[in-house]
Amino acid sequence: MTKSVGHERRSAPAPSGEVGLLISRQVEPGHEGDFEAWAHGVLDAAATFPGHLGYGLFRPSRPGEPWYLVHRFQNAEAHARWDRSAERAAWFARADGHHREVDRRRLTGIEGWFIPPSRLPASPPPRWKTTLTAVLGIFPISLLTGTVLAPFLTGLPLLLRTTLVAVLFSSLMTYAVMPTLTRILGRWLYPR
Repeated sequence: MTKSVGHERRSAPAPSGEVGLLISRQVEPGHEGDFEAWAHGVLDAAATFPGHLGYGLFRPSRPGEPWYLVHRFQNAEAHARWDRSAERAAWFARADGHHREVDRRRLTGIEGWFIPPSRLPASPPPRWKTTLTAVLGIFPISLLTGTVLAPFLTGLPLLLRTTLVAVLFSSLMTYAVMPTLTRILGRWLYPR
């Protein structure tokens, strides 16, 4: 039987209106395969709903730590449609009782880049720290794009050139730069 956390932590609304959910679930040892199959079913079902923008499932870095499920929705209404749906209720009715929700975060801004891998903070870092950290990440990518890649992109149409830079920039920030900076600056971003 699944147990839901009685509260949901929220950040300030983002101008875009997008909503991200970060859910951590504790899985009993020996039931990881069953949980992973269940989680993929939940995530795939949510992906069929209008306004669902994407999802992810992250295994723990060490045995015994929580697993993380991430959903992104176009807006609060899209999230609410999924949350109230019969499909979601059916998936949770199928849960085998060997995993439980231990935390739920509703992220509506850039703070999604600032979640450390080993723990979930009570609140995101102050905005001035997230801004400074983002600048530290953006600067080298901008320098790389402007000096190394620009000569190779000049012959391309503006729309294609801008699209390629945006995809490269977002991918590097999300998968390489921000996780690295968050790990390096973790104690400064999340003082105990």
